[in-house]
Amino acid sequence: MSFGLPPVVPQPTVNDQFDVHDDNYGIPNPMISGLSATRQHIGYAHPLEASERNYEKNRNRMNMVLLRNTQGLHAPMRLAMELKAAEKIGRLPFLPSSNLMRDVLLGKDEEIGFEDILNTPEFREQMGQPHAVMERSLGIL
Repeated sequence: MSFGLPPVVPQPTVNDQFDVHDDNYGIPNPMISGLSATRQHIGYAHPLEASERNYEKNRNRMNMVLLRNTQGLHAPMRLAMELKAAEKIGRLPFLPSSNLMRDVLLGKDEEIGFEDILNTPEFREQMGQPHAVMERSLGIL
């Protein structure tokens, strides 16, 4: 009996043919393409890497399917509508958003993850002057 859930077994998506642009000597030039840009064309290093990259998306999809099977079509539609409304809450461009409403709707407010400890705004290297950021977003600057 199938409930329409996504597969639990990770299925890596590795390209059959690598598309790495070579330099004159046959190796990619990291000064032009960068190290991360070259790695994206090579594929996954470990079979679980593809599964871990898509973990949140698969978990949300599975929760929506379970919600639909238990409560009907209205429950995932309402949750999706509330998530869409939470994304449209406006902030000034120079203020960081904590996405608290989205975390509450998805149930992430009760979890402590990697991004909660090492991704705090006071440790970020980017900081703009509020007036310049606003003028750029309005197209004045």
